[in-house]
Amino acid sequence: MSVPVAFNDVGKPAKDILTKDYPIGGVKLEVKTTAPNGVTFKVNGQRDNKTGIIVGDLETKYADRKNGISFTEAWTTSNHLNGKIELENNLAKGLKVELLTSLLPFVNEKAAKINATYKQPNIHTVATLDVFKTNFNVNTVFGRDGFLVGGEAAYSVKEGKFSRYSTAIGYSAREYAIAVHATNNLENYAASYYHRVSDILEASGKASWSNKVSSAVALEVGAKLIVDNTAFVKGKITNAGVVGVSYTQVLRPGVKINIGAAVDTSRLNENAHKVGLALTFEN
Repeated sequence: MSVPVAFNDVGKPAKDILTKDYPIGGVKLEVKTTAPNGVTFKVNGQRDNKTGIIVGDLETKYADRKNGISFTEAWTTSNHLNGKIELENNLAKGLKVELLTSLLPFVNEKAAKINATYKQPNIHTVATLDVFKTNFNVNTVFGRDGFLVGGEAAYSVKEGKFSRYSTAIGYSAREYAIAVHATNNLENYAASYYHRVSDILEASGKASWSNKVSSAVALEVGAKLIVDNTAFVKGKITNAGVVGVSYTQVLRPGVKINIGAAVDTSRLNENAHKVGLALTFEN
């Protein structure tokens, strides 16, 4: 018996085809290095093509995998000091506890969250407590023989009521996966599918509808073609006429480039199109 995916990952194969590897609207640089003692460093930088604003962060992670303890600290260009302490399989088998903190010194703004993830055969539960806002969120997925059923609920301690609830069902196999979501207090609905057509071709589609916005259904389909073991191409199109394409190439071990573009076919003569680039260096 295997552990099912987390609630946020129900339908992930389809979501990855349609949203991942599309660096549209900016230029992104990511550098990952690992020291001989196992300490990892990660630098992220991103420039928005429209505003010209550049944001970034520097992250350092210390991990003691033998004892299941790790500590991550990050400093962003917006002067946020973030920290995370992780304890995995220390308190109980299958239990991972995280403490996430954030501090903005300029205005003395503080935030802290406690996450608890419990994984066992056929069940995957994640609980989050926002310490200062006193919001509690919990989601659970039950799985068996590829079938998935999950739910999520957010509770405000101050207001004494549930602020949000969602549910999802799905089925996942190696060749295909399907999922249906009802989110935002059952106001937004989405159905997605994923199909591994062959060893080099994958396809997916998603239909979404909101009973608060309009009666129209938004549709999006996409595919991924593996060119060789170092490159792949992705494409997608929506019923609104927006076409997205991307190309990812491993230039050499540890160096990857990702190029993407989005073209609004209904506004070809307007400045409504976006391009982007992402570079990743990793040792």
